[in-house]
Amino acid sequence: MPVAVLHATDLPTVAPADPPGRQPSAPLAKRRLPAGRPREWYVRHNRRLKAMRLAIALLDAGAHGPGFVHDRTIRAAAVRLGIHPPSTATCRMVRQLMHYPR
Repeated sequence: MPVAVLHATDLPTVAPADPPGRQPSAPLAKRRLPAGRPREWYVRHNRRLKAMRLAIALLDAGAHGPGFVHDRTIRAAAVRLGIHPPSTATCRMVRQLMHYPR
């Protein structure tokens, strides 16, 4: 009796289903920042948000880690994303965020 051999190309491919009620990469609704904080708090908060956006974009673009990303690369990514070029402190924060696993 001949035995049928299955190859990986013969198997059906099925995409994994998302959990019900969840849309992938749906943006969160924007909320106003709390009033009455010192100005430095708002500056730090906005710097963290910008650094997170840049770190995620760089990792998605294939940056392998913080040692491979220089200020020039981070600033070029900001221009591509339509974000104002980050300061040196923000670039340093981007590299720190890239240390953490996603």
